[in-house]
Formats: sequence, C-alpha cells, structure tokens
Amino acid sequence: MHFSFVTLFPQLIEGYFCESILKRAIEDQKISIDFYNPRDYTTDKHKRVDAPMVGGGAGMLMTPQPLIDTLLAIKASSAQAHVVLLTPVAKLFKQNDAKRLATKSHLVFVSGRYEGLDERIVEGYVDEVLSVGDFILTGGELASMVLCDAVSRNIEGVLGNSDSLSIESFEEDVLEAPSFTKPINYEGNKVVSELLKGNHSKIIDLKRGLALCKTKYFRPDLYKKGFTDEK
Repeated sequence: MHFSFVTLFPQLIEGYFCESILKRAIEDQKISIDFYNPRDYTTDKHKRVDAPMVGGGAGMLMTPQPLIDTLLAIKASSAQAHVVLLTPVAKLFKQNDAKRLATKSHLVFVSGRYEGLDERIVEGYVDEVLSVGDFILTGGELASMVLCDAVSRNIEGVLGNSDSLSIESFEEDVLEAPSFTKPINYEGNKVVSELLKGNHSKIIDLKRGLALCKTKYFRPDLYKKGFTDEK
C-alpha cells in the first residue's frame, strides 16, 4: 500500500512514521509514503495558494490551480491513485471504511488549510470525502494521519498479531470488552474471577456480556442499532 499526503506542512506528518508500528511497516515494505506540497505547483510568483472567498466571508480558501495541478501530477504517475479529502463536511469515517480503503493500492490524503478548499477541487478531482468527527481542526493533517493509521492496521502483515483485529472495538458494532493484566489484586481491586478459571467458553460469554454493557453505556446509538434484541 502506498500513501501520498498532499499538505502544505509535510513536516507535521513525517515524524509520525519514525516510531512504532508504522515505522516497522515501512521498513518491512508493507506500506510506503510520500508527500506533495501544493506550493511546489503554484503558478503564483509569490507562491500563494490561498485567496479570499467570492461573495465575502471570514478567512481564506485554498485556490484551485495549485491543488488541481498537484492531484493531476499524482494521477499521471499512478493510475491507481484514490484521492480522499479530509473535511468535516462529509460522512463520518468508520471501521468499515478503514477495511474498504485497505484494499486500495494507492491512497492520496488531501489536507485542507485555512477555511477549506474551493469546491471545484472537490467536485472534479477528489474521489471521496471523509470526516473524523463533528468538530473542527486547524488543518487536515491530523485527520490524514488518523485515516492512514486506521487503514494501515488492516493491511496484512502490518500488525504483529492479526487476530487482534477481530476483537477490537467496532467489529460488529460493539465496543471491545474490558481487559486486565497482572497483578491479579492491585490495592484490593481484583481481576474478574471468571477470567482466571480457564473455562474459555465462559470467558467468551463473559467478555461478550461486558462488551455489550460497555457499548450500551458509552455508545447507546451502536447498541440500539444492532443489539437491542440480544438477551
């Protein structure tokens, strides 16, 4: 899987790939990354990439030419490039999207800045738009990293133990059950005793019940969606 980041601030993203799982994924050639800065493609002699909104409004917008030429250059070199714009004006990114996008061979994440992008960029040169939540960020770089991380974990060989994917939150619209480690008794607060007895069938049932309780408490929307009929 190859990831391209279109951003005015590549240094904000580069450091994230210098440690931990994604660093190993790059070293093992499971993923690769590169960066495209729209300032390198602008025809403006002052290297400007923004302009005031037509019709008035607070703030500036990223102008069409630099971003469009950046995306055209990427698509000219990669027929498989799938362009994703990170914006709050989009459907929420979910775990199923991470799995779906993990089947692509080349993802291009466009990080907006200022008050956003000229809409003509979105309509003509972006394959899909996604949002990481109902809130506003200073720029799209953090959202791009969120998607890259979530997608990468679903690429074969990136995680040391792929079985962990099947028990994580949002699989089957349920949050992950509580987990514990040693010591068994920490300052009088003990691990659930049933987990210590070695009866795997009962442990599975217990964790399922705890997962449903957690989902009902923290995410009643998910619980109502898929588990209201479970006993």
